[in-house]
Amino acid sequence: MSNIEHRKGQKIIRVLDAQEKPLSHLHMEIRQKQHEFLFGCGAFDIQANLMNLIPSKKPIFEKRTEMWLDVFNYATIPVYWGLFEHEEGKPMTELVKGLASYLKEKDITLKGHPLCWHTVCADWLLKYDNKTIMEKQLARIAREVTDFSGLIDMWDVINEVVIMPKFDKYDNAVTRICKEYGQVELVKKVFAEARKNNPNATLLINDFNTSKAYETLIEQCLDAGVEFSAIGIQSHQHQGYWGKEKLMDVLERFSRFGIPLHFTENTLVSGELVPPEIEDLNDWQVEDWPSLPDEEERQCQELEEMYEILFAHPSVKAITQWDFSDGAWLHAPSGLIRENNTDKPSYRMLKKKIREEWFTKSDKIVTNDEGTALACGFKGKYDLLINGKTYDLTLDDSMDELVIRLT
Repeated sequence: MSNIEHRKGQKIIRVLDAQEKPLSHLHMEIRQKQHEFLFGCGAFDIQANLMNLIPSKKPIFEKRTEMWLDVFNYATIPVYWGLFEHEEGKPMTELVKGLASYLKEKDITLKGHPLCWHTVCADWLLKYDNKTIMEKQLARIAREVTDFSGLIDMWDVINEVVIMPKFDKYDNAVTRICKEYGQVELVKKVFAEARKNNPNATLLINDFNTSKAYETLIEQCLDAGVEFSAIGIQSHQHQGYWGKEKLMDVLERFSRFGIPLHFTENTLVSGELVPPEIEDLNDWQVEDWPSLPDEEERQCQELEEMYEILFAHPSVKAITQWDFSDGAWLHAPSGLIRENNTDKPSYRMLKKKIREEWFTKSDKIVTNDEGTALACGFKGKYDLLINGKTYDLTLDDSMDELVIRLT
């Protein structure tokens, strides 16, 4: 097992009575309720459930929502421009707010995805010149970041910039402005707009390209004054597991920036792999792509190794499993559960890791003669139980003391 002690925190708790005297030999209990590390998954199935997108499958999506919430504490909320605002001036703000509010009430951290992307872009933008497209892109960012502030305070600001100016599968407005203004200038503008409208937001650049080209782009953007809250790394592995060597290489190359790393879109299939000669995963279209028992065991083993490597690395702050259920993106068997809602080995493994092995369910502590006790556990938010009362406790890297006064 890799060393994960850096994922744990501690806090000295001092308990005093009404006369400010220390209370010794006092029995207390801590119970973790929220993990600091972001264990995420795409919220597509929950969206389908709450928005009732497929009425005939409502019971299926309700069950998936329950299973999703049993594991994860972090959700990626889809706000693709071409779907979110299919008709100019008519964004789906209130519908998405309903989804965000539902998850927020369950203490799920939310991230919007994405604010600027050449794919699933709004087709109605194509009637405008590039100057107007840029203005509308920045206005779209200002609107979403402002409207969702307090609900969604984390965003994939721009997605897949490395390929953006060269993308030629179809005409789109974002590739047009990326070509005209350049990658760095576009990144600078969209990040500045997002930051202006929510100064405390967590803002990511995100890409599937993990080559030197992405490193170079990040370097150029940093030199231009762009401030990234985190670097997003996609890891869609439909053609086979990256393996420990590639994972460690990616971690080494991107952690050198000293910026938190988020593995934003992770998939491993439990069926036939996409042939290596396929350059774009979107080009692999098959009528039937079943999940197979032996491949499900392989998926589980690979996913477990990947999560252990990433959780052990101090630069990694979040891991998002992209597909919760099979048959989602590209109809691949890349979910943690099958289409009939039965769970795969990967689901059971991740649930055990996240909710048991990497979680401090309960720990009993006792104050010493000076009225202090040391609370230790995985970083995050806790309930501190003393004499039937509950107090808030956070375990993190801070060394400050928590003083409780019993009256």
